[in-house]
Amino acid sequence: MIKVNTERGTYLFKLDDLLKSKNISINKLMRDTNTDFKVIKRIMSGELTRIDIIVFARLCDYLNCKITDIVDYQK
Repeated sequence: MIKVNTERGTYLFKLDDLLKSKNISINKLMRDTNTDFKVIKRIMSGELTRIDIIVFARLCDYLNCKITDIVDYQK
């Protein structure tokens, strides 16, 4: 899990842990969801400048999870 602190709270990026728990590689996720490697790496590292809800929907559908299983925000 990667924590990114902001002025008002903390974002928790959990995609890496989720993939490990489901035994899915980044390459498999990339191929099966047609998502660019750089996009997946940014989600995993917390280096996002914006959130693409279409990408998150695709990942959630594929991984059978909620968006909060991938990224969460805590005040």
